[in-house]
Amino acid sequence: MKLKSTFAVGSLVATFSLGALAQGTGAVEMEAFGKRYFTDSSRDIENGNLYGGSLGYFLSNDLALVLSYGEYHDMTSYDAFPPNGHKDVKGNLAALDGVYHFGTPGAGLRPYVSGGFAHQNISNLPPRTGRDHSTFANVGAGLKYYFTENLFAKAGLDGMYNLDAQEAEWMAGVGVGVNFGGSSKAAKPAPVAPPEVCSDSDNDGVCDNVDKCPDTAANVTVDESGCPAVAEVVRVELDVKFDFDKSRVKEESYGDIKNLARFMNQYPATTTTVEGHTDSVGPDAYNQKLSERRANAVRDVLVSEYGVGSERVSAIGYGETRPVADNASEAGRAVNRRVEAEVETQVK
Repeated sequence: MKLKSTFAVGSLVATFSLGALAQGTGAVEMEAFGKRYFTDSSRDIENGNLYGGSLGYFLSNDLALVLSYGEYHDMTSYDAFPPNGHKDVKGNLAALDGVYHFGTPGAGLRPYVSGGFAHQNISNLPPRTGRDHSTFANVGAGLKYYFTENLFAKAGLDGMYNLDAQEAEWMAGVGVGVNFGGSSKAAKPAPVAPPEVCSDSDNDGVCDNVDKCPDTAANVTVDESGCPAVAEVVRVELDVKFDFDKSRVKEESYGDIKNLARFMNQYPATTTTVEGHTDSVGPDAYNQKLSERRANAVRDVLVSEYGVGSERVSAIGYGETRPVADNASEAGRAVNRRVEAEVETQVK
């Protein structure tokens, strides 16, 4: 049977494409469906079933062009003229539709709407002889549920308008299918080569090949040439941002905290106060507690992760009382969700 052959070839294609399974632009979607066909009463046809399959191609992550073919079963007509009686109606329906999907490609629910055209070819339609051909304009809507990236089930409703007879009909159906070959997932970035590590025999932060004072004593601040810097006031500032209503220190902030810890460990006499702040969203009392949690979270990183003595770091929260940007905008509120600290010392 032609329909069975089509699905056998499709299954073979799907089997050999397992290495490239993905939804999105360029994906191919194959489906087997069964639909209940509700006919217009003026054509004296009893309601029947349509069984078939479809093949779709995704022009984008959301829009697919779908070609479908089905054959009618369990459908009869009644001829009032001699020799009258019920007759089995045979035929098929071929359609081309555009299908737009909502939601994000991947496992889960994706509603859709569709529109297109179909051609119907049926026999034994009274009182005519031979085969009857009709052209339909289609609209539809339904739901797809992707159990995995590639396996889905579908339920939908199709409205059909017979352009030749100017009559409306409709179908309701379900289907199952597979999706493979797309490219919605972003390519993984190429691994970044680790920075080259230079030799630094006196551990002053200046590579030996440019260090003009290679035997600098420990804990002495040096300039870019590796020699002791002239006496000056040195200050290190810290500014850590937080997500809305969160007190967890984000990984991208660890580098700034590490710089502050390195400075304090280089100058053991220094101390600092970590100050927590919030935006203006929420009650004052809640924001006060949130700012304290943020300050203590940064203090814990300084002490636990980078070895700064706990007696050298204090934490305080100011709630929403010290904004540095306008709380009327999201960008301003993001700036105000912060922890600040600074350390200053004089070096020779």
